[in-house]
Amino acid sequence: MNGPWELPTRAVIEDRVYEIRTDYRDILELMRWLDGTVDPTLDQGERWYLAMRLFYPDFASMPRQDWQQATDFLAGFLRAGRPDPGPAAPRLMDWQQDAPLIAAGIQAVSGRDVRALPYLHWWSFLSCFDAIGDGTFATVVAIRDKLRRGKKLEGWELDFYRTHRPLVDLRAAEDPEARAEKRRLLARLGA
Repeated sequence: MNGPWELPTRAVIEDRVYEIRTDYRDILELMRWLDGTVDPTLDQGERWYLAMRLFYPDFASMPRQDWQQATDFLAGFLRAGRPDPGPAAPRLMDWQQDAPLIAAGIQAVSGRDVRALPYLHWWSFLSCFDAIGDGTFATVVAIRDKLRRGKKLEGWELDFYRTHRPLVDLRAAEDPEARAEKRRLLARLGA
């Protein structure tokens, strides 16, 4: 991994150099596979395999002996070179569900709509994300955290929650069987 003031654009494993996908949109898609959002039936190993194929354009030609180091590189890249935080805390946000709120927060921080940029490195995107301090996204996450911990909401928070409950409540991942049934019913309806 490069130093903290450099944005990595390739992985060096042993003496081999591998191109990587670094745009934040590519990484957010990769993370959907890793967290099981795309296909909850995949086990963790299958998810990581798919993530590797998405991250490394030439993964098909990567020798198996590089896979472990390549996986470690990917994990470090996702953390933007930060130390491993250890066991995951309960989920307070969802990149997909919260995308409009995150985009608004990043726009407030950076002064531009990053969705309109043709390219933005994942680490630069995370830097903007980390700087979100105030706004709707911060409010939503704070209320989620209080609810998760069983803390009492202040009056304005309770009012916000009642008014914006679909925004605050994290949606559960869609059940693959329910998704298949929905497709079957839509097909029968001709939709």
